[in-house]
This record gives sequence, C-alpha cells and structure tokens, in this order.
Amino acid sequence: MAKGYRPVRRDQPFLLPPDMREWLPEDHPVWLVIEAVGDHLDTSALHALRHTGGPGTAGYDPDMLVSLLMWAYANGVTSSRRIEQRCVTDVAFRVVCGGNFPDHVTVARFRAALPGVVERLFAEVLVLCAKLGMGKLGVVTLDGTKIAASASKAANRTEEALRKLAAETVAAHAATDAAEDELFGEGRRGDEVPADAVNPATRDERIARALAELEAERQAGEAGREAQARAYLGAVESGEPPAGPPPAAAAVAAAQLRLDRAVAEQQAKVAAWQAQRAAEDAAGIKRKPGGRKPFPPQAHAGVAKARAALERAKARAAEAERKAAAKTEPGPVRNITDPDSRLMPLRGGGFLQGYNPQNVVSEDTLIIATELTQDTTDTEWFEPMLRAAEDAAALITAHHPAPPSGGTAASEDRDLEHAAVGAGTGPHGHGEATVAMAARLATPEGITAYRQRGHIAETPHGHLKHNMRFRQLSVRGKPKASAEWRFACTVHNLVKAITTGHLTHQALTALAS
Repeated sequence: MAKGYRPVRRDQPFLLPPDMREWLPEDHPVWLVIEAVGDHLDTSALHALRHTGGPGTAGYDPDMLVSLLMWAYANGVTSSRRIEQRCVTDVAFRVVCGGNFPDHVTVARFRAALPGVVERLFAEVLVLCAKLGMGKLGVVTLDGTKIAASASKAANRTEEALRKLAAETVAAHAATDAAEDELFGEGRRGDEVPADAVNPATRDERIARALAELEAERQAGEAGREAQARAYLGAVESGEPPAGPPPAAAAVAAAQLRLDRAVAEQQAKVAAWQAQRAAEDAAGIKRKPGGRKPFPPQAHAGVAKARAALERAKARAAEAERKAAAKTEPGPVRNITDPDSRLMPLRGGGFLQGYNPQNVVSEDTLIIATELTQDTTDTEWFEPMLRAAEDAAALITAHHPAPPSGGTAASEDRDLEHAAVGAGTGPHGHGEATVAMAARLATPEGITAYRQRGHIAETPHGHLKHNMRFRQLSVRGKPKASAEWRFACTVHNLVKAITTGHLTHQALTALAS
C-alpha cells in the first residue's frame, strides 16, 4: 500500500525535457512520418511555392508543414483551427513543429496550395511504398465510395428557386445601393476597401454559377435528346432502325414514319395491280383465274397494325406529359454552398451531399490510383481508372525490389460471380466484354480472385472513414476537394506502410544507403 501521493508541481520550470527527442519514444510513428517526408520524399514542388530571401519574418519549412498536415489527417484532425490548437497541447504535434507554432491561417493557406502539387506527392509516397516492398498487384480492385462535401443538403435549389433567389438578391442589392447613396452620397459607401482586397467568392457568384450550370445541363440534355431522336429517325427513314425501343422524343415521329411507309407501300401495290390490269385490258390479254386484288391501305392488316402502334405511342407521350405536369418532386438541383457537389444516393436509402471518389486498390490495400468524381454511379469511370491503374502499376514495378506480377481487376458488380457460374451473362447485357469477363469469372481462379474484392476494396474506405475519421471534406469546389481527397489517400498509404511494419527506421536507413 502506498504511503501517500506523488506531489503535483505545476510551477516546475520544465515539465518536458528540453530535447524533443526525449519527449516521445523512438518507436513512435510520428518520427517515421518526419523522417519519410524530410529524407525520402521529393518536396521540391512545395518549396517552389515558397518565397525566401526577402524582408519580413522567416517562413515555415514546407517539409514541416506537410508533415504536420499528414500527421493531423492521420489522426482525424482536418480543421486548421484544431491543428493550431494541437500544435500547442499535443506532444506529437509539437514534435512535428519543432518548436514552431503555425497559426490556422498559415495551415489553411498551405493546404490551399495542395491542388498544384498533391498529385506529385501522392506519386512520391507510392514510390516510397514500392521501394519498401509494397504494392502487390496480383489482384487489384476498383470501387467507389461516397464522401460528404463541405455543404448541406438544405442548400440545394432547383432552377426555378435559383432564378427567384437571384432576382431577390438583385432587388436587395438595388435597395441597399439606394439607401447607401442617400446616406453617403452617390458612388460612395463610406467604408471603401481596396479593389484587390475584395473576396470574389461571394454568395451571389455561387448562385449565378449554380444557375448557369443547371441551364447548361438542361440545354445539353435537350440537345442530346434531340440529336438522339434525329439519329433514330434517320435510321428509320433508311429502313435500318436500331434494335430496342426508340428514344422517348422520337417515339411518336417514328411510329408516324412507319405508318406512312406502310400506307405508301400498300398504295404502291394497289397502283401496280391496277396498272397491270389496265395494260392487260388494253392488250386484250385474257386473265388467268386468281390474282386477288390487293387490299386498299385503310383495310390492310399491316397498315392497321402500324396505325395502332402510332396510337399507342401518342397515348404514352400524353401520359408522360400528364405525369410531368403533375410531378411534385423537385427537378435537378444545385448546391449554392458548393455548386460542384451533388446529391449522392446511398445504399439502403437516403442521399448525401458530396462526391463519389473512385479508388483502385492493390492486393495489400494500397490506393494506387484515385479520382474524385461528381457522378452518382461508378460505371463511366471504369476505363479511365483502368488506365490510371496501369500507369500506377508501371510506376510501382519500376521501383519495387522484386517486381510484382500483373493480375486481375475486380469491379464492384456483386452479381457477376453468380452470373458467371450460372448463365454466363446475367442482367448486364451480352456484349463481348461482358461475355469475356463472365467466362473468366466462371473459372475457379476467377471466382477465387473475385471473392477478394470486398476485403481489398472496402478496407481503405473503412480506414479513411473510421480510423482516420475522414468522413467529410473541409474545402469547397471540385479542384480543392479533389486535392484534399488525394492528400487523404496519400496519408492512408503512408500510414499503411507504418502499421504493416514496412516503414521502419531500419528500412529507411537501408534505402538511404
């Protein structure tokens, strides 16, 4: 049993040793982050953004700032103000800063410069992981995940609402201008600031931008539908219509063309029969029995069938117009806080205001290629991400101590394995690529590879969102948001190298020798 308590001396001159190397144990991961950034990553692009040698206070070392951001993101701290607080209260953050205490403005400005350099930083970390023996390419997976934007769903507006909001804003500005002219005199506000100090990222501009995007999207959609309808009608006129149902915009016109053609063909048959009879009568040719007269167009079964198809097409078009007029749900929307973000449907129901990042992940769960997208589905990004994965595989192979073998790509479609084992094509069409993929998945090797998809693809997402607590972007606009997402993936790869034991002081020393 203890005889008493240890004294609590808060007036002691030094609560921590003066040498920061004694503040944390040698095996603390923050030392690895500092060493990796300072000695093994090419950060010249970051240094090129800084200006030294002029008057004023000395700036902060970019290597220190990027190490600070990496350590912060690895520990779920993305707010610049929270990072500033941790630099004072958290020992590991203080070690990264090396006695400096950058404020939140410095952190925010440094992060704002990431869009121009983060791709190179991502590649540098991937190369470092490859040199450490990571980047197993036996099986790679492509998967998307939803990430929240720095915006609320409540800030979404339809085109009609945006027009109304823009009009209200113009009226409010006009009223304010009139009141200020009366108070300060025409042309002056009384609190003028230099023109270069005005922030262009105003709410009015976001509203105008969101409205312009919706108008452009609507016009592009209408133009696309019109072009598709014209192409289909042209094919119908040429007698070679494509398989499948016609575009909605061309359904009635296509049915009318088919009816007109059926009528014309039958009328031509009747005219030809009548001309032949007249020629025979004039020549005194005795007619043989039979030779039934063709039905007139109004009595022909084919014409009646085409006319019924036209009536059905008109009925469907009328019903579609009725439903569109009675529709109460809002149409396409744009967010006035972050116009680049989109409403993303979630599995299980509901929507998220955010983006849809696409990640290609190696067998040892490194993110080897990534792209932040605005699309609600993943399908369109398969080919671009496949090309990015091939480039990443070449980069890894060039720096890997034992070049990894090429492998299989597994996409997200969970029905493909069942389709391959069963009919061979499933509900995804009968295209050549689909049939070839299904045939490959039907083999034991293909099924074994595909069963790894869930673990490989979902592990980085779980690490980013659960362990790193990176569930929402902290910046707005797709360029900045893309840079932040790629930076978070860069941190994921560096942390993965540490937690798996590939990134150690001994390994870094061996690389440097």
